[in-house]
Amino acid sequence: MGSLRKSALHEISTRKPVPVTTPSDKVSDYYGTNVFNKNTMNKYLSKESYEKVMEAIENSTRIDRKIADQVAHSMKTWALEKGATHFTHWFQPLTGLTAEKHDAFFEPTGNGDAIEKFSGSELAQQEPDASSFPSGGIRNTFEARGYTAWDPASPAFILGKTLCIPTIYISYTGETLDVKTPLLKALTSIDKAATEVCQYFDKNVTKVSATLGWEQEYFLVDSALFNARPDLELTGRTLFGHAPARGQQLEDHYFGSISERVLAFIRELETECLILGIPVRTRHNEVAPNQFECAPIFEEANLAVDHNLLLMDVMEKVARRHNFRVLLHEKPFANVNGSGKHNNWSMQTDTGVNLLRPGKTPKTNLQFLTFFVNTIKAVHEYADILRASIASVANDHRLGANEAPPAIISIFIGEQLTKILTELEEKVHSGKLTPEEKTNIKLNIGRIPEILLDNTDRNRTSPFAFTGNKFEFRAVGSSANCGWPMTVLNLIVADQLRKFKKEVDAQIEKGSDKDVAILQVLRDYIITSKKVLFEGNGYSEEWEKEAAKRGLPNVKTTPEALDALVTKKNVALFTTHEVFSEREAHSRHEIALENYLKKLQIEARVAGELVYTHIIPAALKYQNLLIENVKGLTSIGLGVMEMATEPVLETTGATKTAKTAFKSITKETADTNFSSTQLELVKSISYHVNTIKTGVDKMVNERKLANAHADTRDKAFAYCNNVKPYLEEIRYHVDKLEMLVEDELWPLPKYREMLFTR
Repeated sequence: MGSLRKSALHEISTRKPVPVTTPSDKVSDYYGTNVFNKNTMNKYLSKESYEKVMEAIENSTRIDRKIADQVAHSMKTWALEKGATHFTHWFQPLTGLTAEKHDAFFEPTGNGDAIEKFSGSELAQQEPDASSFPSGGIRNTFEARGYTAWDPASPAFILGKTLCIPTIYISYTGETLDVKTPLLKALTSIDKAATEVCQYFDKNVTKVSATLGWEQEYFLVDSALFNARPDLELTGRTLFGHAPARGQQLEDHYFGSISERVLAFIRELETECLILGIPVRTRHNEVAPNQFECAPIFEEANLAVDHNLLLMDVMEKVARRHNFRVLLHEKPFANVNGSGKHNNWSMQTDTGVNLLRPGKTPKTNLQFLTFFVNTIKAVHEYADILRASIASVANDHRLGANEAPPAIISIFIGEQLTKILTELEEKVHSGKLTPEEKTNIKLNIGRIPEILLDNTDRNRTSPFAFTGNKFEFRAVGSSANCGWPMTVLNLIVADQLRKFKKEVDAQIEKGSDKDVAILQVLRDYIITSKKVLFEGNGYSEEWEKEAAKRGLPNVKTTPEALDALVTKKNVALFTTHEVFSEREAHSRHEIALENYLKKLQIEARVAGELVYTHIIPAALKYQNLLIENVKGLTSIGLGVMEMATEPVLETTGATKTAKTAFKSITKETADTNFSSTQLELVKSISYHVNTIKTGVDKMVNERKLANAHADTRDKAFAYCNNVKPYLEEIRYHVDKLEMLVEDELWPLPKYREMLFTR
């Protein structure tokens, strides 16, 4: 057996069970104990400081230096009591990960002693090196200055012995270099736009917050097997691997009983998350073997994004303690389900109303329809940028497969809501409504809560589905920072709501009744947006054809999708809402393209290395054994069948029946070449080895040609169109070899071992 695989399986077989400890207290006793949340602030801050921080959180006001010093002192006192020794600004650069630089609290006094110190300026702002993070051309390599700035809306927390302070990250010139800053700007924009629209229905509404409930899917693999797969270590997915005889076809893993070892990991993960204030509530087996999911209760979108990133970090740390590795790649294994991160999104008023939940009166239901239809209109108008927000080299493997929505952005709303929109389209017309028409419409709208109660099945093939009181953006990838798709979604809805209010106000100024004006504008939106609504099977070829007839884009690759970031229309969207400047929008395009091509470049290099140092040597070693076997058969005269004589059978005491059978076999196989099977195997191995080597050589050449492009976009398209196809071709032949080469000689852990080892 290959040394890597052999040592991995040996480690698993000899490993002692991991001791598991779980807190004996109720969750309510330790939930959020490592978070500087409102309750903690209320205990440690003065009344003045607490009120100023709350005002900053709720109204985005500035915190002056005096208050910042008070907060820093209280935060330090609390952190030291919890055993913290360092602090860090915890931010989200454009790497797809979080970043942190730890500084100790202590400061020498000059007389040989030291004190613990943490000032308001250190809380509010730090200066990490900005030269080594992606900037898309905004920063030169030699320009190192950048700033992190405290985000009071996301509470500080203690991870290990470090106080972590969520922050934004900007360049020396004030341009954004992170994911959080544009998200906060988009959330401010939707707050303003949605609040103004809410004023049509309830004057008491002064703030609207976007809410998010993510569902995190992931795979677990034994750490020994992970370490024996260089492709998993370096790319996050298996570049090679034949499907096991048993995969997910029995449909027995989904919601099945969770194994004890996995459950021990999940319990510790949940405990760590709850201590950090992450409200994880759901856990279950997912569809594929060794695939799982966890999900929290809904939170304000900015906090939810931070909690998801923190969960992914904690998940990896806890998994290692249980001799697991977490796979967050969207498609770590071929021919089994990939992983997504469904983003369940809605809007909540400061009066406690979910704007996407039908109410009990015609007025509240008209409000529901207003935000419901405007969301549909926004997705229809900006489908290209929404598609771009979930584009990545990993998600390209998943979108359109049997467990993920297609690359066509469409919306599922269910039969009953479709019927209501159709009735509104038919009944509302230009001009004034008669009293009878207004009454009929109100009666119809008033029935919404009743008819929505489990009125229709969910559609798992839809990338953007309404599920009763929220929209579920199902196309987001499992490894993604959901801050970016949430930035785009909130931004396009904010933009649409702004347009809606402008149109309604224009009709009111012309003398229209407010409700009639709202209904008329909604009717127009229903008519112009209904082609994005689809209730059927999004996986089918028929839908691709139908979508093309409707004029809906079907953008299947990341480089093509990313072009939406820099169209004139979308750049105007970013700049109008001050989420990005035009330069920042182009920088995001550049960064995303570069990330795409670099990941493909790594995959191609890893594939080539594995082929030359693992796959081909194993295949040739087995081929040599076969050749020696053929030589051995020939040397003893069994190249052509030579059978023992009947006297030999006599000496062995063969029965009469055995002698008769022997004579029959001897007659039928007298001319059989007993080395033919081995020779066929030798030929098959030679064919696959030669094809693999040729494929790798061609792929290397295409990589060189792609790298020669000066323009990042041209380079990304070259990798997509010319390099990537070779990865699949090479994989096909490697996987065929896996089924031919003796199991003992195959060097890499197989799918049946990684997916079913507990």
